[in-house]
Amino acid sequence: MADKVGFAVAEGVTRGNADQIGAWYGDARHPEMIQPSEFLLNAEGKVMMCSYSAGPLGRMSPEDMIKVISYLENLAKG
Repeated sequence: MADKVGFAVAEGVTRGNADQIGAWYGDARHPEMIQPSEFLLNAEGKVMMCSYSAGPLGRMSPEDMIKVISYLENLAKG
């Protein structure tokens, strides 16, 4: 999958991987599935923003991320 999209895809994430990033892992319906954990990284790989969810709500939309990135770029310009 990552070859098709050109970036890393978190497939096969383990409970240990979830613990490393502080993500919730599993719920009553899907006890062995990581819950949404999204990160906005800058060019140096620094986490600028993150979102953790315990279910399907609270995921970052592409439109919202474009707004956040534009805001951060404008802040950097002064």
